[in-house]
Amino acid sequence: MIEPTSRYHQVPTATHTLADGRTVTHLRRRPLPRPERLAVLGEHVVVAGDRLDLIAARWYGDPEQSWRIADANRAMRPDELTAVPGRRLRITLPAEASAAPVAGEPAR
Repeated sequence: MIEPTSRYHQVPTATHTLADGRTVTHLRRRPLPRPERLAVLGEHVVVAGDRLDLIAARWYGDPEQSWRIADANRAMRPDELTAVPGRRLRITLPAEASAAPVAGEPAR
């Protein structure tokens, strides 16, 4: 069971049959949200010693939501988000709560 707060909660599964007949169930790829479609809650300015889990705990009340900050800032290497003091991080609502359409695009 995948927890409802996990980034993988709504990712569908697939099944693969191995040569010996065993089946393996796995998660499909998780599509990354388009950051420009995420509603902004605020901005966090990185200070020396900041950690993504602590920033997530402050903004979301849950340190395990740090992946939301990585998604909102297009981070492939989340640790780089806090490597340089002064960097400004977008803090956004989850994709499922950011339903406002982008200018020029149809509503979802």
